[in-house]
Amino acid sequence: MKAITKEVYFKWYEDMQFWRKFEDRLAAVYIQQKVRGFLHLYNGQEAVLAGALHAMDLSKDKMITAYRNHVQPIGMGVDPRKVMAELYGKVTGTSKGMGGSMHIFSKEHGFYGGHGIVGAQIPVGAGMAFADQYFETGGVTLTYFGDGAARQGSLHETFNMAMTWKLPVVFICENNGYAMGTSVERTANHTDIWKLGLGYEMPCGPVDGMNPVKVAEAMHEAIERARRGDGPTFLEMKTYRYRGHSMSDAQLYRSKDEVEEYKKIDPIVQVLEIIKANGYATDAEIEAIDERVKNLVDECERFAEESPYPEVQQLYDVVYEEPNYPFIPHKI
Repeated sequence: MKAITKEVYFKWYEDMQFWRKFEDRLAAVYIQQKVRGFLHLYNGQEAVLAGALHAMDLSKDKMITAYRNHVQPIGMGVDPRKVMAELYGKVTGTSKGMGGSMHIFSKEHGFYGGHGIVGAQIPVGAGMAFADQYFETGGVTLTYFGDGAARQGSLHETFNMAMTWKLPVVFICENNGYAMGTSVERTANHTDIWKLGLGYEMPCGPVDGMNPVKVAEAMHEAIERARRGDGPTFLEMKTYRYRGHSMSDAQLYRSKDEVEEYKKIDPIVQVLEIIKANGYATDAEIEAIDERVKNLVDECERFAEESPYPEVQQLYDVVYEEPNYPFIPHKI
């Protein structure tokens, strides 16, 4: 695995801090009704993404996930201003304002969504891995889903097929404990979701999803296994979300004390403590990073605010073009 150096800790801190503040700003503008529809925030789960990115080869590896999908494309290289604009429904967004919160997408950067149907991305991720295997690209697909989606029948069909064909895919369950609002303890007679892989003899195991180092180590092993042609791995990232399932979640299923307890192992705080303990940066240097993060978030909001909404004609430009029906001219 690539060494975890001082520079890596700096990058992790700045990236995770930016992702957190970016979504905090989204929460604020959502309350102002500048962002509409659903909004599922990633606060608390950032280490899962930071560790994975350290282990990936972004020149050929891909990622697919559910609807908690704003910061992943940013980590993969998508312009954060375009992500913010997409949430605003502006024409400068990643899907020209037509996708919105749950459907961020960038083929250019290997990020294949944002999927609003629970568990829908699991077989799609395996299909992407099949394409990489067929065309011998050497790429690996990281397929993410939540603890609620682990109960979908499509997961079992996909696991069986992925093992039979030894597909280059890593399945990752981001277990934040509550799915939409029902605890893992109430949805199954077991709480170790990773053990679902045992029925298919798939390498599997739990990972501390609040620690980017632990995530990076587990992801490196799984990705390299897939790249060698040895097939998939199933990892259960034990993580936690500090906000509700979505902005409309009253969070009646857990106490404020529980949330505060998990904030003691906040991944951003953990990384910052390592930076300070090792003397990697002064307080002034940390403040400079925080200021840089704030300025970039401000820039993203300003870009989204000032961007125009799509023209009505775009509704016709983005539908499937039929050569035998030439009555609607297409521009895209």
